[in-house]
Amino acid sequence: MRTIVLGIAAAGLLAGCSGDVAKQAKKEARADALQPGEYEVTDKVEELRSTDNSTPATAMKIAAAGEASPTSRICVGKDGVIDPTAFTEAGDKCAATGSYMRGGRLSYQFNCTRAGKGGLSQLIDGKFKADSFEVSVSTSTYFSGPGDYALNRTLSGKRVGECPAAPPPAAQ
Repeated sequence: MRTIVLGIAAAGLLAGCSGDVAKQAKKEARADALQPGEYEVTDKVEELRSTDNSTPATAMKIAAAGEASPTSRICVGKDGVIDPTAFTEAGDKCAATGSYMRGGRLSYQFNCTRAGKGGLSQLIDGKFKADSFEVSVSTSTYFSGPGDYALNRTLSGKRVGECPAAPPPAAQ
């Protein structure tokens, strides 16, 4: 009888410990920031639609069947934060109105302006690990003229190495 009681107690302790190990492993898998370095980012347009019945004023497009989504490279700095330009079109000027990045989850909100057009807002929501991220980006425009649109994209980034060294300053 004593052997049975000791066996049950040992099994209970093992079960309790194995749960702690699993919880600890899951906790370790969550990151509080991205590792600094260069990331290759795939940008897939999920939906693009006009909101004012005109041609959307964007260079973004939905990839045709069999066409690869465009990729780019970005550098994540020592702070582990993704630069807002990773989510914008060339020339857009953005200011963060809210951001959160902790425990494997990230959320950014940006108000942007596009020269000669007007404003747009972006909501970015997703998850990340120490060396990768996947986010959904929702963009809405409120331009002063035609071209307003709603755009939904998925961006996936994977760390591929260190950022290239900055070129040396020009000799004077």
